[in-house]
Amino acid sequence: MCRRQIMWWMGVALMAGVLCPAAGESEPLKGGQAVSSEAGRGKDGATMVLVPAGPFTMGSDEGLPNERPVHTVTLDAYYIDQYEVTLRLYRKFLEVGSQASPPTWDDEAATTVGDRPAVGMSWSAAAAYCQWAGKRLQTEAEWEKAARGSDGRRYPWGEMQPFVDIANYNRGMWVSEAVTLVPVTSGLEGMSVRHGLKGGGKSPFGLSHMAGNAAEWVADWYGRDYYQQSSEKNPSGPAAGDKRVIRGGSWADLPAALRVTARLSAEPDFEDRTIGFRCAMNGSK
Repeated sequence: MCRRQIMWWMGVALMAGVLCPAAGESEPLKGGQAVSSEAGRGKDGATMVLVPAGPFTMGSDEGLPNERPVHTVTLDAYYIDQYEVTLRLYRKFLEVGSQASPPTWDDEAATTVGDRPAVGMSWSAAAAYCQWAGKRLQTEAEWEKAARGSDGRRYPWGEMQPFVDIANYNRGMWVSEAVTLVPVTSGLEGMSVRHGLKGGGKSPFGLSHMAGNAAEWVADWYGRDYYQQSSEKNPSGPAAGDKRVIRGGSWADLPAALRVTARLSAEPDFEDRTIGFRCAMNGSK
């Protein structure tokens, strides 16, 4: 069991009684759908979604101590990748020769199932990809707003606890990219109809797999108590630290890790098949 999973088993124990399913699913966020999605803004050609400027509710008073207190954050407009960076796109980056392949890299998988998220890279490798693509890693606050919208929901799709046809999670041991991961575009149509989720597992801004599949590196250094002194405008995390923040939960995690407020961390050189990333760009103000 890797360090991340151990941390989450401890977290679940602390949160006993908090994670019972809600009575129903919240209504889609009014005005929260993407105002613009564009392909080709970055060098990698990935589709990006514009998240408009404005405030949102960040954190949770029902979660672990590092998620407290709930506070209002206002962000400038920004673009964020609609999907996790795929094996196919990451292979193009590796072909330029400026970055070593992750230890778990499977070039055959990148060819045969290239629509799965790329995983196993360190924080610096993820940041290097975004820089190569003319982008950057999103901040922790940008990630949470894109996943949550502005109505304070618990999961990207609302309040309903995850099910296997909403998110890719709790899959046990790694098998292969083809078996363990799912395509980054999966679930956008016809998903979770029996649960009444018209948007499947998408976030209010139309982003896919903000919960499960691959957990995601973000730009910030991790600070356990950072929310107690966080800036109200465009927070970017502590100035320094020992670990970087990881968000979103993965194919291996329990539901606790999939909440939009859940915060994990790891040393920047940590490499694991549960962790991938997506990129962001500044938007118009």
